[in-house]
Amino acid sequence: MVASAPGRVNLIGEHTDYNGGDVLPIAIAQRTTVAIAPANESVAVSAQQPLLGRFSVAHLAPERRWWDYVGGVAAAFQDSGYEITDFQIAVVSDVPVGAGLSSSAALETATAFALARLFGHDIPPQRLALLGTRAEREFVGVASGIMDQQASALGAAHQAVHIRCDTGAYEHVPFDDAVLIFDTGVRRALADSAFNDRRAECQAALTHLRSLRPSLPSLAAADLDLLREAHLPPPLDRRARHVVTEMARVRAVVDALRVGSTLPGEALFASHESLRVDYECSSPELDAFVARARQTDGITGARLTGAGWGGCAIAVGNPRALATLDDGWITHAAAGARIEHSHV
Repeated sequence: MVASAPGRVNLIGEHTDYNGGDVLPIAIAQRTTVAIAPANESVAVSAQQPLLGRFSVAHLAPERRWWDYVGGVAAAFQDSGYEITDFQIAVVSDVPVGAGLSSSAALETATAFALARLFGHDIPPQRLALLGTRAEREFVGVASGIMDQQASALGAAHQAVHIRCDTGAYEHVPFDDAVLIFDTGVRRALADSAFNDRRAECQAALTHLRSLRPSLPSLAAADLDLLREAHLPPPLDRRARHVVTEMARVRAVVDALRVGSTLPGEALFASHESLRVDYECSSPELDAFVARARQTDGITGARLTGAGWGGCAIAVGNPRALATLDDGWITHAAAGARIEHSHV
């Protein structure tokens, strides 16, 4: 069984997903493809330098290697009552690893789709995405939200996916703006970064806020008045302020897209500044790209995308203006549906 799933770019809504907030990703053209067969069968795979693996479902354990994303999905299938047997897998992908474009989610989602079909399980796409999220959290050890796998499983051309991470509800909203994706080349592994520290800080902020408002369901449901009243200690005050203000920005962008407007790019600049100052997850390379984009006529907005600490940034605006940034180190995407590579 062969299946593939795309990477994603998050237009806005960074570090809101695991805080019960909203996100607005798009699928990109780069994909991860897997070929899976029962382990007792041979399968011929024609691909250039594929990753190859063989999995015994009776001996699944994390090893901190690429195959944990596959093994984690298999473990999630078993834990959820979906019977599978030993299998072998080949993986090819053009989603950059460690760039913040959700290469792990693409692998998990493609694996989930292939395993479900191969072993005869009729599982809706959103449920398959949740199995991938479970693999990421419980097997790989990254305390991520649901966005990446949901975007990979539900993305559609010329549409952004507005996901409410507190309930899992989603809707597609029109999106035809031109997007430029810039890969800094700075790689980071989330499990080894400050990502889990930030999540713990957000949980600590939520605990403080609930002492004032016990019914508060999530950090993303707070407001600035509550933050001012709570007098959170640093850095919890800054982490909470980013989440609350980012929620407002996501909703403003979604409202604009619903009525057919172009993406309000100033929200992207504001998002990046909040991520840089309040969430402290940017990098010099990301900041340099955003500063250059702000100084370029015709560019309406730019920000880091993905968790940060390296990886990718995006810019939106006039396609001709975006092309002026493309001097040999930019990847250009139009409406999330086409990506053209230039040399890095």
